[in-house]
Order: sequence, then structure tokens, then C-alpha cells
Amino acid sequence: MEIQNELQVPSHVAIIMDGNGRWARRRGMPRKMGHVEGCKVVEQTVRDAADLGISYLTVYAFSTENWKRSEDEVSALMQLFRIYIKKLLKVATEKNVKVVMIGERSRFAPDLIEGLNELEEKTKDNTRMTFVIAINYGARDEIRRGMTRMAQDVKEGKLEPDSITEQTINGYLDTAGLPDPDLLIRTSGELRLSNFLLWQLAYTELYVTDVLWPDFNKDCLVEAIRSYGKRERRFGGVLK
Repeated sequence: MEIQNELQVPSHVAIIMDGNGRWARRRGMPRKMGHVEGCKVVEQTVRDAADLGISYLTVYAFSTENWKRSEDEVSALMQLFRIYIKKLLKVATEKNVKVVMIGERSRFAPDLIEGLNELEEKTKDNTRMTFVIAINYGARDEIRRGMTRMAQDVKEGKLEPDSITEQTINGYLDTAGLPDPDLLIRTSGELRLSNFLLWQLAYTELYVTDVLWPDFNKDCLVEAIRSYGKRERRFGGVLK
């Protein structure tokens, strides 16, 4: 509680969790062991974020480009998702966390889709924090899917082209109803967005750390929040 009181905690934190493979390689382990450790860190980060008073936490769990990885690695990731869906349900119940998925889940195996749907359904009434998992997600694909639905609504006369605003576009994205992130954390030192929340990150503060995701802990999260609190946020030249 003392740490929380001295921090300017952002309402919405998004994380690009990078470095699992490098973490494993440096230890002479197969890449899948990095993902195993990374999943454990996700579980703990949900607990830490809720305790710190973050209202929304969004993580980039599996991108549309991740299907291009080796068959063995993708298969291992799918099995990890099956395991950690159950663990996340336990954490979400304990911490009163609502879980929301963004991305196109139809490509996954039926049992995995059922598990994702169940996780959302069983946590939908939780109120302490919203945990958003981007799975089979890519921002360009999200925008394409959203604009396809918008075009169809225009075609059917449900939407007038002249009435389209930024808020209208927001409503067709996977993140409809969610606030834009205040802070984006990227681990492993890479300086790119990797097709993550391209529309939503327009005014988000960026924080990059060289720490690999499996080594990310509460101290790292607090340090990112401290950095965020020292900044003067400007929107179109206006301080926030």
C-alpha cells in the first residue's frame, strides 16, 4: 500500500512481452521453456497490477505473425494456453479480475476456444481490474476486420459515411468499450510496436526495458510506473 500511495498509477497499462526465446537460449534451454517461465510471469503480473491499483492491463500473448514460427513451438504454445487458462481463472477469481480476449480466436482448436470463452464468461462480473489478452491478434488485422464490418453497415444503410468519427471507428475495433492505454511497456529492449494496438497507442507513453520477459517482476513494473509518473502528458499540445 505504501508503494501504491507514492506512485502515479496509470489506469491502463499495455505490455509487449518480449524475450522468452532469448531467455531460454542464454540458459541452454529449448525456446518452449522460455514460454513456460513467461506464462508464470503473466500470472504474477496480473496479481501485482491488481494490487497496485491498475484498472486495465493488456498483454500481447500471441500475434497473427506467431503462426509462422516452427510447428513444435506453436504446438507448445497452444498447450501452454490450455494449462494457463485454468491458472488464470484461479487468479482472476482470487483477485476479482475480469478477463477479456481481443483478436480472432476462430483459428484455434475447439477445446481452446471453449476454454477462452469459459474464462471470459466466468469472470465477466469481476470488478477490481480488467485483464485484456491479445491472442491471435494483429492491429492491422483488427482494423481490417473492423472496417469490413463498418463497410457492410454503410452498404446496408445502417451507417452514413458523413457521420463516421473517431468514436465510430473505436466502436468497430476489438477494444470497443475499453480506454486507450496510458502506458506501454516493452521488454527485451526492442524499439518497435510489432503490430500491437496501432490505433489505440496514438497518445500512449512508451517505456522500454532491456529486461527479458521471464525476468520481469513487480520491481520492474513499479519502475515503469515511476517513469510514467515523471512525464508531462501532452495531447495535441495540451498538458494532461
